Amino acid sequence: MSQGDLAGRLGVSFQQVQKYENGTNRVGAGRLPQIAEIFDVPIGALFDPNAITSPSMSATPAKLLPDRSTLKLLTAFDGIAHRKIRHSLIELVDTIAKATPKRSRK
Repeated sequence: MSQGDLAGRLGVSFQQVQKYENGTNRVGAGRLPQIAEIFDVPIGALFDPNAITSPSMSATPAKLLPDRSTLKLLTAFDGIAHRKIRHSLIELVDTIAKATPKRSRK
């Protein structure tokens, strides 16, 4: 879901959602149930990334951060401003991950 889609469903501006995501503005307690409902997750999942389990996610993002390669990829990805390129990269990495046999991480 894009930030614009979330903003529309919350009844706030796209910029407001960006401020929530960046931590510039706090999300009010009254807005948390709305966000949880939109994403169809329990409110606790907004505080604990381990509370969300999905078949498509074999590892939570918090568990991946200590890996230098993951951090390097995320840092580089964050430097890409063009939305279509970011989306294309996500699709590419997802396709590669699905086509690659699973192996243990070193």
